[in-house]
Amino acid sequence: MTTERVLAACRSNWEYRGIDEASVREMLDELEAHLQDAAAAGRSAQDVVGKDVRTFAAAWARARAPLSRRVLRMAGSVSYVLGVLLLFAHLIGRSTELDVTADRIVYWAVLAAVTVFWQLRRGRLGLRRSWGVALLAGLPALLLTRHFVGDQPLLTLPLWVAPLLLLPGLPFILADVRAKRAKPPVGH
Repeated sequence: MTTERVLAACRSNWEYRGIDEASVREMLDELEAHLQDAAAAGRSAQDVVGKDVRTFAAAWARARAPLSRRVLRMAGSVSYVLGVLLLFAHLIGRSTELDVTADRIVYWAVLAAVTVFWQLRRGRLGLRRSWGVALLAGLPALLLTRHFVGDQPLLTLPLWVAPLLLLPGLPFILADVRAKRAKPPVGH
């Protein structure tokens, strides 16, 4: 496994585990230095992180930030993403109310699960692979759910729900934006 893949897998793992951007950058700098030292000594990246990069990244995340803080950050981030998705759905539908159906819930749940699984194992998904996941995993799930359950609305969400969902994640998003502006990306 190359140094770039190790760094990408660790970054994704740490981001999904709720480590803030400034800490992720600091951890990546430290890991990159260790990997460069190992390469100069003739050792591979696997010699530094072990056979399973995910286990290495998870252990470092647990040591870096307590679970309660990571869960709070993750809950805020998930809430923020749901709020953004709902806002886009309201804009696309040009409506102040949005019907939530079982097929849409299943589509987004499958898309999120596959994306998280991929990014934790291999790093960033990229645009082409995201579209591939949407077409190869999300679309069949949507169609099967629509076939077996139907497309009747489960509930209707008013427009005010979307901005309300954005609020818990705003402090974390703003902190990450500030951290990204403070220092250029590692390894790029």
